Amino acid sequence: MSLDTTSQTVSGGPPPPSGPAPAAPKETVGREQATARAKKRRRPLVFAICAVLVAAGALGAAFAYTSVSDTQEVLVVNRDIARGETIEPGDLTVVRVSIDPALTPISGSQKSSIEGSRAAVDLWAGTLLSEQQVTENLVPGEGESLVGISLTPAQMPSEPLYSGDTVRIVTTPGDQGEVTEQTPVTIEATVVGVSRVEETGETVVNVSVPKEKSADLAARAATGRVALVLDTRER
Repeated sequence: MSLDTTSQTVSGGPPPPSGPAPAAPKETVGREQATARAKKRRRPLVFAICAVLVAAGALGAAFAYTSVSDTQEVLVVNRDIARGETIEPGDLTVVRVSIDPALTPISGSQKSSIEGSRAAVDLWAGTLLSEQQVTENLVPGEGESLVGISLTPAQMPSEPLYSGDTVRIVTTPGDQGEVTEQTPVTIEATVVGVSRVEETGETVVNVSVPKEKSADLAARAATGRVALVLDTRER
């Protein structure tokens, strides 16, 4: 009896199939094609997202640069300083902030020149320092007094008055309006400040005068029979 050796392998298992490999199922091929198409569709979306992120980064950098460019170094008060006190070294700090165009703070580069000046008004810690808040000389100064005079439009020039103007306060005639041949009493003064009273239409002019003349001027101003004369502004 003969044995057929071609029907079994050495290991005893069935022989490997001969011929071409079987084709993949249609479902598998369809899924692979759909996956490939989905990847192609996602690529433009990814590019778009990247472009948006790059643009956002550029805008953020531009905003940061603009914010830094708009800031400037200014002086800030470190402690409460009463009006008239000397501003000592260490009372001011230089900070960099964004400033409203309506404000006029003192530049941080002027710190050394401001130290030694006097506070023209009460200064509170954290205040941005402006030129109007600092003075070299107190008003009224030594041997001077400050007198306020309320004047109607007929008692003063229409020309605006400014701090530092030299004026004369002249006594005017009495109720009868009689002008005598005597030289009217005149007191020279320096304008310190001007404010308008909207309710009455009058203007209050604060003037600095020698201390020995302040009582006389105040008494005359209280009667309302005075007029203000503006003298030359040439120096």
